[in-house]
Amino acid sequence: MAFPAGFGWGAATAAYQVEGGWNADGKGLSVWDTFTHQGGERVFKNQTGDVACGSYTLWEEDLKCIKQLGLTHYRFSLSWSRLLPDGTTGFINQKGIDYYNKIIDDLLANGIIPIVTLYHFDLPQALEDQGGWLSEAIIDSFDRYAQFCFSTFGDRVKQWITINEPNIFSLLTYDIGVFPPCMPHIGTGGYQAAHNLIKAHARSWHSYDSLFRKEQKGMVSITIFGGWVEPADPDSLADREAAQRAIAFLVDFFAKPIFIDGDYPEVVKSQVASMSKKQGYPSSRLPEFTEEEKKMIKGTADFFAVHYYTTRLVKHQENKKAELGVFFDAEIELSTHPSWKNMKWVYVVPWGIRKLLKYIADMYNNPVIYITENGFPQGDPATLDDTQRWEYFKQTFQEVFKAIQLDKVNLKVYCTWSLLDNFEWTDGYSLRFGLFHVDFEDPARPRVPYKSAKEYAKIIRNNGLEGDL
Repeated sequence: MAFPAGFGWGAATAAYQVEGGWNADGKGLSVWDTFTHQGGERVFKNQTGDVACGSYTLWEEDLKCIKQLGLTHYRFSLSWSRLLPDGTTGFINQKGIDYYNKIIDDLLANGIIPIVTLYHFDLPQALEDQGGWLSEAIIDSFDRYAQFCFSTFGDRVKQWITINEPNIFSLLTYDIGVFPPCMPHIGTGGYQAAHNLIKAHARSWHSYDSLFRKEQKGMVSITIFGGWVEPADPDSLADREAAQRAIAFLVDFFAKPIFIDGDYPEVVKSQVASMSKKQGYPSSRLPEFTEEEKKMIKGTADFFAVHYYTTRLVKHQENKKAELGVFFDAEIELSTHPSWKNMKWVYVVPWGIRKLLKYIADMYNNPVIYITENGFPQGDPATLDDTQRWEYFKQTFQEVFKAIQLDKVNLKVYCTWSLLDNFEWTDGYSLRFGLFHVDFEDPARPRVPYKSAKEYAKIIRNNGLEGDL
């Protein structure tokens, strides 16, 4: 099963999850620094990313792992507060620039293409104190930060992601409130943050397009947390329609404005408006884009970046009591099939990735697609002989191959999550997604390959899998 010539094989990390060095060399506080230091069991065993994998001082060890795998691409994120400690260009931290320059230069010297994410959940605390993503002021702040990064690193970085998983981020942060700043605004905050995230992305894409693209010749996109959904009862029209609503709220909420017409899906607008009316709101809780904003947002992505981890079953669940919340707005209930194996929230459904890729190809005019994250965790302690996990990866690659060969999906790059075991947000170090095991009890943070790392290296070397479809 040979993949197309030039197919990109990568792995991904994120700054707060691997770097450590939380207060080293002039770095400012991020919301995750503040949040994890407050304790209160909101993170597994009150763990923090203060040291994490120690990548801030152990970059050379990460590079060894990358070379051992033979990666063609490496996706990592920049810590906004390491570069701009208070979130603004009023004070620029040269040590932060030096750190990322070294990563970029070392990757290029070894023939590895950097995919750089500007923002992966770790907002500078100084900007959160001014309202964070609930405030329209963040749009200007993000655009200035993006322009700073384009001008500083864009001579070498040609593949940019503006924002990681804005759909999951807005929900967990400002709606449910389990991510910092932990102030839930159920039914309103997630939509307001999403609105500003979309506008911030679009603004920064235009900045790149008008100020940097001609000289730097790069590409800019946003990466959406995807997933697949199937009707719980395929024979039920209500469940089939619920599955369509679920994908509209999860994927199309961000993808349709950016890739098609600058506006939210009609079903999302009608559902939220209808529920808002029942709840006594004077207007819909979902903000509206102006005609000018729609024009600004439309077409602001040069490729379609998406994550896939898992699939869910969906059934229609009427919101009879007019309760607040995104799932109540969508009138859906999610479940899983008893045959699906899982580790925490990741249920192993390899065929879901093919269905998601085909959906994107059909819905969005067959764009160039990058899978910027896909993976399966082990619990802690984790076995180095992760044969079962490798079996999941292998099945996933088979489905990805089918999507390319049979469905003619225009997939160019695949990145696994993650290069290293790392700080998995509120799960702390209890979930291990890495291709390399990290001993978090050892100050040296040694990296040791799992079986899956060795097998992935073979696939990269062969640009494909052995066997037939």
